[in-house]
Amino acid sequence: MRAKITGTGFDVPKKVITNSDLEKMVDTSDEWITARTGIKSRYIASEGEFTSTFATRAAEKALSSAGVSAEEVDMLIVATVTPDFPFPSTACIVQNNLKALKATAFDISAACTGFLYALSIADKFIRTGSIQKALIIGAEVLSRVVDWTDRNTCCLFGDGAGAVLLESSDNDCGIMSAHIHSDGSYWQLLHQPGVGNRNPASPKVIEERLAFINMQGNEVFKLAVRGMEEAALEALSSNNLSTDDIDLFIPHQANRRIIDAIGKRLGLNEAQLFVNLENYGNTSSASIPIALDEVKRGGRIKEGDILLLDAFGAGLTWGAVLVRW
Repeated sequence: MRAKITGTGFDVPKKVITNSDLEKMVDTSDEWITARTGIKSRYIASEGEFTSTFATRAAEKALSSAGVSAEEVDMLIVATVTPDFPFPSTACIVQNNLKALKATAFDISAACTGFLYALSIADKFIRTGSIQKALIIGAEVLSRVVDWTDRNTCCLFGDGAGAVLLESSDNDCGIMSAHIHSDGSYWQLLHQPGVGNRNPASPKVIEERLAFINMQGNEVFKLAVRGMEEAALEALSSNNLSTDDIDLFIPHQANRRIIDAIGKRLGLNEAQLFVNLENYGNTSSASIPIALDEVKRGGRIKEGDILLLDAFGAGLTWGAVLVRW
C-alpha cells in the first residue's frame, strides 16, 4: 500500500514585488539580490488575505485536479510557521472553508521542511490503512514576519500555498520512502524571537523588532547544503537507487546558490534540477508543493518518473521524500 499523489494545486497573491521595487524601499539592487539569491520577484499578500486564504484556494485546486470532493478527505494537514492564529489551527479554518468535515485537521510546524514532514505523517497513516485520502498543504504569509528595513532578509521571502491530495494505492506509484530529521541545538540560527510566550506581544517586541525573522545566513547555508545532501542520499540508498535514476530533483526553493551546491554534490545535470525560485522567492513550506503543481501542469513529469523532494528549514529540520509518479 502506498500514498499516491493524485492531485496538485497552488495559489499566490496577485501583488508582486520585484527587485526593482525593493531598490526603492531599502539599500539594495536587482544585481545584488540576483547574484546572491537568484530571486527576481516575490508574491506578497494584501490586506484581508491570510495563510488560510491561499491554503484554501490551493486545496480546492488540488481536489479538483484529483476529482475528489472535500467530503471524502480523511485527514487535512497544514504545514506553516505563519498561521492565521496561534490557535485554532489554520487547518481547522481551511477545513471549515472547504467543508471537509470528515477530516482530522491539524497544523505542523517544521518551517521550510514542513511540507515533507506532513507528507511523511500522512504516508504512515495511509500505509497502515488508517485513512484513504489526505490533503497536505504548505502555506505561508512570510511577508508579515519580515523586517522590510533589513536588506539581508526582506528580499528572500514570498507568500503563497501549495497542496497535494494523497490517496491509497496498491500499485508501485506513490511515496517510496520519507526521511525526516531535526537538530534543535541550532535553533537560534533561524527563528522569530517575538510574539511567542518567551517574548509576548508588548511595546518591547515592537521597539526591538522581535516579531521579525532572525537569521544567521552563512551558518544556515552550510548546514542546509550538508543536511539536504545527506537526506537525498539516504532516500536513494533506502531504495537502492542512484542519482542517475532521478528524473526530477525538486528542492526547497530557498537560495539558488544552495540549490546549485546540492546539485553539484549529487552530480545532477540541469535537466534533472527544477528551479522556480526567481519568480516566488522563499515561500518556506509552500515551495515544494508549488513546484510540484508547476511541473505537473508544465508536462515535466510522466507516470513512472522518480522525483526526489528535498528540504531544510528552521529547527533545524531537514528531510527528503522519494516519489514514483
